[in-house]
Amino acid sequence: MICENHTTVTEFILLGFTNNPEMQVSLFIFFLAIYTVTLLGNFLIVTVTSVDPALQTPMYFFLRNLSLLEVCFTLVMVPKMLVDLVSPRKIISFVGCGTQMYFFFLFGSSECFLLSMMAYDRFVAICNPLHYSVIMNRSLCLWMAIGSWMSGVPVSMLQTAWMMALPFCGPNAVDHFFCDGPPVLKLVTVDTTMYEMQALASTLLFIMFPFSLILVSYTRIIITILRMSSATGRQKAFSTCSSHLIVVSLFYGTASLTYLRPKSNQSPESKKLVSLSYTVITPMLNPIIYSLRNNEVKGAVKRTITQKVLQKLDVF
Repeated sequence: MICENHTTVTEFILLGFTNNPEMQVSLFIFFLAIYTVTLLGNFLIVTVTSVDPALQTPMYFFLRNLSLLEVCFTLVMVPKMLVDLVSPRKIISFVGCGTQMYFFFLFGSSECFLLSMMAYDRFVAICNPLHYSVIMNRSLCLWMAIGSWMSGVPVSMLQTAWMMALPFCGPNAVDHFFCDGPPVLKLVTVDTTMYEMQALASTLLFIMFPFSLILVSYTRIIITILRMSSATGRQKAFSTCSSHLIVVSLFYGTASLTYLRPKSNQSPESKKLVSLSYTVITPMLNPIIYSLRNNEVKGAVKRTITQKVLQKLDVF
């Protein structure tokens, strides 16, 4: 549709969190610190799960993929958000907005499926331990990881191409800190019912379907754990699942508030805070959760750091 008597939008203004200069500087320092911790924490997980011989198992293979995915996920939004906090012009081009939206949908969908693959791995390990190494072989784990990374490609292309093909003929101020679907959709100047129905169906598929797999897996896991006669065995089984359950709860809990209730009465500020929790805070917390609650990861981190220190001492 051609925008009659109106100028077609070629760029968007991201309103972000505040126009107060002092507050913007404080937020910049705060988010920069969070982003630094996120990168360091996730790259540390990638490093120790790659080099430590004790962590060459399917569980840590998927954890390594999750950390890489978190780095990609935050890279889509956080650098631009930091630039906007110290820039007088919070502008993103039309193409840039579509690109950011595409990769946000892609990595968000991929994380949903990767978390479900991690739940399946725990299900096999606890409910079928004698056949674990046969079932969770290297080939299957590789294809599960590839499938998770690529799962969001079709729906991301569909949602982004459809959204950016709609007419934007006037307002161009996005009341958010990145180009997310719901706030950008508010700027469309025609009826968006069909798009919203498609978006809701995609959301149900890419959030609720993986979540259902996680729910079924953990239902079977809990039943199996409760049937264990050894208290030590039960405690160890719960320990291997607790970190993943916390990460799933944080990610799905906050994402569902945004995408399963797109017409909610939440204020734009509340929606920004909810989005902030799963786009910025959760990626920072994931490596901390896995490091603090997993003795094998803590041991691997200590061994890796000790090895690096000894290598430097040998040089001198």
